[in-house]
Amino acid sequence: MTMDGSGSQLVGIVTLLGAAVVAVPLFKRFGLGSVLGYLAAGLAIGPSGLGLMSDAQTIIHVAELGVVMFLFVIGLEMKPSHLWSLRGQIFGLGSMQVVLSSLLLTFVGMGFGYSWQVSFISGAGFVLTSTAIVMQVLSERGDIQTPKGQRIVSILLFEDLLIVPLLAIVAFLAPGEMTHANSVSFWEKAGLSTLSLAVLIGSGIWLLNPLFRVLAKAKAREVMTAAALLVVLGAALLMELGGLSMAMGAFLAGVLLSESTFRHQLEADIEPFRGLLLGLFFLGVGMALNLDVVAHNWQLVIVGVLALMITKALCI
Repeated sequence: MTMDGSGSQLVGIVTLLGAAVVAVPLFKRFGLGSVLGYLAAGLAIGPSGLGLMSDAQTIIHVAELGVVMFLFVIGLEMKPSHLWSLRGQIFGLGSMQVVLSSLLLTFVGMGFGYSWQVSFISGAGFVLTSTAIVMQVLSERGDIQTPKGQRIVSILLFEDLLIVPLLAIVAFLAPGEMTHANSVSFWEKAGLSTLSLAVLIGSGIWLLNPLFRVLAKAKAREVMTAAALLVVLGAALLMELGGLSMAMGAFLAGVLLSESTFRHQLEADIEPFRGLLLGLFFLGVGMALNLDVVAHNWQLVIVGVLALMITKALCI
């Protein structure tokens, strides 16, 4: 690597860290939360701001691992018995929120003059909440373990499970010449998703705890940290290959290890990586915002976003 290349990368890292250090405490001081601080910092240094950084997608792609690690930590705090007790909220509240919101948001899209197919796909996409943002806000407020926090987590879990069914609906709404190929692809993805879940659950029950017991006897802390990262990233990769969300895989891995004697050590090993990468993820999202598109369509953006937000809020 040349000095010019390393110097350029160092400037980028310093810019990201500096923007976060300035914006996040300022936004938290005014009660706006760290998420808005990161987003504003990313917007300020991104192409729509000062133009100090331009490669937002690469940053987001890497920093998504922060979201994955966050869900793993949340999973460590939920024992399988507790997760089973939430089944009514996951499939009851979750399905009600998704079905009713999708239906109402479809009518909103049709009210703006779009076809029902376009309106439904857009509405269903708007229904799917950002797990990263919601979990971060809940964590800052200390609400994850409260009854309302558990209801929110249950809905988020159900939405993650909907990825494959929504892909099927999109396939059925596709043009006629694409429908057969898409439907075949869907059934392949459904089978692969089921297999991935089975492999992950089986590994969690019969493999992970013996693995950590062997590593603990080696008394090498860095190896335990590497193993913790391997479990999180491996579970995320397995779910991604199966067509599901990486966050879902990390969460399930955490749940499977929630009754392990190594739970607290795993959480301590993952926490530093989780915090830094999650902040980087929000910075990348802020950098990716394109204000030119908003400026050219500001009336549609303002009216459409308000209509969708009010409708979903009333539904919830």
